[in-house]
Amino acid sequence: MDPIAQLLAERACQRLLLDLVRRLDLGEPGSVAELFTEDGTWAWPEGDRLVKGRAALRAHFGSHPADRHARRLMADVRVEVTSPDTARATSYFTTYRVDPAPVTAAPVGIGHYEDTLRRGPDGSWLLAARTLRLPCDGPTPRL
Repeated sequence: MDPIAQLLAERACQRLLLDLVRRLDLGEPGSVAELFTEDGTWAWPEGDRLVKGRAALRAHFGSHPADRHARRLMADVRVEVTSPDTARATSYFTTYRVDPAPVTAAPVGIGHYEDTLRRGPDGSWLLAARTLRLPCDGPTPRL
């Protein structure tokens, strides 16, 4: 793969992952579904949870309480382009969340994401699969 094309693909994938976090924290959480392929998945192996497909992702993330405020701090976003149309990524995160009651200031999640990305028919990159790993915590609390 041409080095410039590889750099552009890596940057597009990084931007997609950062846009997802921004949408979850500052935008409309249900809109993260548009960043996934039609058959995209988000898995939480701890707790055996899986959300599959754009409609299910939209419903899941769109159902977050309106008075919940979260901020995800992401670091070390590493993208590996595996072909002109596929990539893998790993990124580390810490999630802080404030629910109406009780108010918490401590992180509610520390871990990393393992992502598989695919280039769509229009040339844009989309998430095909995201797996959330929480080696420092127990299962993510359900809504």
